Amino acid sequence: MGLTKAFIFPGQGSQSVGMGAALADASPVARELFEEVDEALGQHLSRLMREGPDEELMLTANAQPAIMAVSLAVLRVLEREGGVRLADKAAYVAGHSLGEYSALCAAGSLSVAETARLLRVRGEAMQAAVAPGVGAMAALLGLGYDEVVAIAAQVAQDQVCAAANDNAPGQVVVSGHVEAVTRAMRLAKERGARHSVLLPVSAPFHCPLMAPAADAMAAALAGAALRGPVVPLVANVRAEAVSDATTIKALLVEQVTGVVRWRESVLWMAGAGVARFVELGGKVLGPMGKRIAPDAPVTSVVGMADIEALLKDL
Repeated sequence: MGLTKAFIFPGQGSQSVGMGAALADASPVARELFEEVDEALGQHLSRLMREGPDEELMLTANAQPAIMAVSLAVLRVLEREGGVRLADKAAYVAGHSLGEYSALCAAGSLSVAETARLLRVRGEAMQAAVAPGVGAMAALLGLGYDEVVAIAAQVAQDQVCAAANDNAPGQVVVSGHVEAVTRAMRLAKERGARHSVLLPVSAPFHCPLMAPAADAMAAALAGAALRGPVVPLVANVRAEAVSDATTIKALLVEQVTGVVRWRESVLWMAGAGVARFVELGGKVLGPMGKRIAPDAPVTSVVGMADIEALLKDL
């Protein structure tokens, strides 16, 4: 696998009861990583990940550090047991929404403990920003990003409706007040959308309703010891590479209310020479990647068998 690679990290939606359990059973190095996260949070998050209950794991404040923990456990096994150095193998790192924090931790910008604590603040702040039932998110399938932006603007009226995630060609997510999102789904169907589906999320992420959470993250990040990454981060809100720690902090705040420009980020990396993507800790970015840059395959790595196969290729 001598091609230029980017290591990419999944976001919310890849959580499920049992996540990381097989890896922890197979690797003391992975178990140690999960224990680090538990200690940082003062919570047996690893037990919740292994045993549930599902409704507790799905809470944003738990799901975000849990997804990060699995991604970083996979990387830790690659590093400690496989002798892999990310700086030698990856030209860039990137992550989808919360995955941006996993990417920064992987690239040495943040410690595991600090990443876990920041994601706990982020999850709690995003959950608290909007009362339950007030907001919603919906995937509009079969329309282009610009078409969805126009629909969101048309249906907002005196409420919030905004494009939140530009995931892949024909897969754009809107976020905002539930009534406005419902209007967007209806208008999208009239405009030729193949399908529109409400997402099972607990808050309307990546839209202006998240402004209180952005303020909370600005305060949390101000005190965080964030260093420049060992390889550039392709940032969600810019869809281009950044390396300056101060700039990255500002972009992480902007990301809370801003659009996750994932399609553009993948295209930017492909245009910069990335010929293969390695997704650590999930299998959700691979299908998106196939639609965005079909000539740059995605290898998704979750368990020991995936890790062993990747080590043979690296």
